[in-house]
Amino acid sequence: MAARTLGRGVGRLLGSLRGLSGQPARPPCGVSAPRRAASGPSGSAPAVAAAAAQPGSYPALSAQAAREPAAFWGPLARDTLVWDTPYHTVWDCDFSTGKIGWFLGGQLNVSVNCLDQHVRKSPESVALIWERDEPGTEVRITYRELLETTCRLANTLKRHGVHRGDRVAIYMPVSPLAVAAMLACARIGAVHTVIFAGFSAESLAGRINDAKCKVVITFNQGLRGGRVVELKKIVDEAVKHCPTVQHVLVAHRTDNKVHMGDLDVPLEQEMAKEDPVCAPESMGSEDMLFMLYTSGSTGMPKGIVHTQAGYLLYAALTHKLVFDHQPGDIFGCVADIGWITGHSYVVYGPLCNGATSVLFESTPVYPNAGRYWETVERLKINQFYGAPTAVRLLLKYGDAWVKKYDRSSLRTLGSETGGICIAPRPSEEGAEILPAMAMRPFFGIVPVLMDEKGSVVEGSNVSGALCISQAWPGMARTIYGDHQRFVDAYFKAYPGYYFTGDGAYRTEGGYYQITGRMDDVINISGHRLGTAEIEDAIADHPAVPESAVIGYPHDIKGEAAFAFIVVKDSAGDSDVVVQELKSMVATKIAKYAVPDEILVVKRLPKTRSGKVMRRLLRKIITSEAQELGDTTTLEDPSIIAEILSVYQKCKDKQAAAK
Repeated sequence: MAARTLGRGVGRLLGSLRGLSGQPARPPCGVSAPRRAASGPSGSAPAVAAAAAQPGSYPALSAQAAREPAAFWGPLARDTLVWDTPYHTVWDCDFSTGKIGWFLGGQLNVSVNCLDQHVRKSPESVALIWERDEPGTEVRITYRELLETTCRLANTLKRHGVHRGDRVAIYMPVSPLAVAAMLACARIGAVHTVIFAGFSAESLAGRINDAKCKVVITFNQGLRGGRVVELKKIVDEAVKHCPTVQHVLVAHRTDNKVHMGDLDVPLEQEMAKEDPVCAPESMGSEDMLFMLYTSGSTGMPKGIVHTQAGYLLYAALTHKLVFDHQPGDIFGCVADIGWITGHSYVVYGPLCNGATSVLFESTPVYPNAGRYWETVERLKINQFYGAPTAVRLLLKYGDAWVKKYDRSSLRTLGSETGGICIAPRPSEEGAEILPAMAMRPFFGIVPVLMDEKGSVVEGSNVSGALCISQAWPGMARTIYGDHQRFVDAYFKAYPGYYFTGDGAYRTEGGYYQITGRMDDVINISGHRLGTAEIEDAIADHPAVPESAVIGYPHDIKGEAAFAFIVVKDSAGDSDVVVQELKSMVATKIAKYAVPDEILVVKRLPKTRSGKVMRRLLRKIITSEAQELGDTTTLEDPSIIAEILSVYQKCKDKQAAAK
């Protein structure tokens, strides 16, 4: 098969996709010689890590990062990253216009930082451990093998017309080839947008079209939780509506054949023809590295833009310092690469640090609820980074599955976030760590709490909107094609500050506790989804003229969606409509977006100006109907009693059915 015709290292990597055995190693090739200042001065990452553990030094370093960001971040960037051209300006940022710029004038290549520098020093060190769907079938990929694969894929992209600045969609599950695809784009200066391999064809097409992608990279099929996912079929349906797509590069996760059309290119065969060396493109610090789509409260997905140097530096430093990562550690982040957590803490952060990163293809309960802990034991994972929703899911299975396995290799357990800003570490040696609390700002993060009037809330034992008053290197730069939307989303609510969208509580000790989202975006099992996106899908049903979707607390998912719908009198059986809506949402967005509850009501609570008062609906379903607050702006206050009655009947019916 095609994978066998490649170089021995890359052949073994690609062969592992379909279960081929390992091959002997070959000498390193395609290594770009790194250029950097000598490591070890006071500003270097190891020095900062060591200093943070000294008595009294964490507050001092935090104060310096807040007071003198250029003096703090400048040496760190110089000595942590491999540069082609040094930067002349550390930062130039203005929150009033949403202008964010770091390490201006500098040039580098992210793939060189993540691959070449490590291949030069230790080519046979393990970069990736691919924990495949079936336990016990893991595959280890060295830095040399990953570089060779990346170069072949980069050359394949160039041969198929991808140039610097072009956008490439990656619709692939967690795998070494997906990582290589990301790094291949970075190597040639293309912009990747990884789209979660669970989105529907319609959602996929919307993101491809917004980014104007020239190429899509996918697999014939995916495997997850013992099930086959028909990725190529979804891509086929999507690209019918994507005029900018010129080629679809199709790799193979299984031996099953799929339809290959005019746009389709067999990826392994094409890579076999390419040279395992690809000269890296030298990119400006603020050139685009990737876009990642997140749902906005308007229903229109937004392409969040991250650039080169600042993002990579921040991902690498937070990976190293927050997790206390040491050389030789096995780092296990089980996030999907389709999310920002996967970008930062599966791919870019660990690989920039020369770490061994675990790629987790499966689910937390396949083949049983002990999967995480069996993997920890077998791979001897030292740091484990998992989603809160997975922890909630596993809670119902009890402690037996956890205690069944040897977890003695673990030093750190973490709960996922995409670009760590507040965390228990770094901290002074012996400093307290409170489970389930974010606690301490990372270096250069200056949080403030704001009240409803936009004033800073001082002191302790206080709550407010969590904002950040100073720019940091890892923050997003814009929304692709709509910078004003970026400004409106993050800088308009509290002028002069970056609004995180979260509420927070500051304790007596000055620690921060995140209290939850404050906007119309809900987090369903780790998937951030705008309520308006679900409402848009519901609106396509001809029998449903109005709907309102809200998020509410869920024991397992963290949050779930609850939809209130108004059905036309001529619609017939409303139960049939509800089932049709669930199917539509699954098709148009994804299965996880389907509301857990859909309640048919006669009308929605609206203000006189026609705005639906979602906070009242949220209070009704969270048993806070006695604390509705001001309802004087409602067009008809009697509607609350009407909806309460319908909701109670629904609950009674559910209770009787149990």
